[in-house]
Amino acid sequence: MASRWQPFLLAPALVVFAAFWLLPMARLIALPAEKAWDSYFVVLTQPAYLLSLINTLLLSLAVTLVSLVLGAAVGLFLARHRFAGRRMLLGVLTLPLSFPGVIIGFFVILLGGRQGLIPSLSDTMGFGRWTFAYSFIGLFLAYVYFSLPRAISAYAAAAEAIDVSLEDCARTLGASAWHIVRDVWIPELAPTTIACGAIIFATAMGAFGTAFTLASKFDVLPITIYSEFTNYANFAFAASLSISLGLVTWAALALSRRKGAYAALGL
Repeated sequence: MASRWQPFLLAPALVVFAAFWLLPMARLIALPAEKAWDSYFVVLTQPAYLLSLINTLLLSLAVTLVSLVLGAAVGLFLARHRFAGRRMLLGVLTLPLSFPGVIIGFFVILLGGRQGLIPSLSDTMGFGRWTFAYSFIGLFLAYVYFSLPRAISAYAAAAEAIDVSLEDCARTLGASAWHIVRDVWIPELAPTTIACGAIIFATAMGAFGTAFTLASKFDVLPITIYSEFTNYANFAFAASLSISLGLVTWAALALSRRKGAYAALGL
């Protein structure tokens, strides 16, 4: 009886999937062809678009690397130490997860914008106004601020699941602290590193709110896409750039799933 009603139960889900994902995606893929077939490769043939893609890739890779390193250090510390206020500290460290990207961008402007705290202090000290909010540094700090809580919470949970007896055995056999990190912590945390790194990278690649607030001197692909269809009504190029961004992000996620499966098996 249940199998008889399954097509009717799946119908609403299929309608929603077709209306809100399949049809828009098909339209997105078809748009560049309406202008010219070489529009699909505009990100590689136009230097400005290629530079925007490279900037986005470099920024996302740097944010991912720094977030993973800092997140692992803080997460491992919180997992291995018990002290008063630990839960409160973990809550404060993960608080940025509740902020939208625009608010995080505003925080960076308050810190390093033209009227921000650091430029005001540097000007008072006679060094001129050191502004960084609208450059690579400003975007990098904002992205790390947004990504770090994910890494901390992921590593803290993963570190608590590590079998402490593995470390005790390693110490008994004369392993140094570095050998424990290399032979115990890194292999045990590898699935978390791969999965968390992929999520941080994909989020940084597609981040818009923070970039919209800060990317006035440093081009990133989401803002380039936004400018193409809002300022110039160039829907074909905007679609092509969106496809390029999606392919890079999809490839990173697919690679992480494959590597994560191997890491889980200890390969």
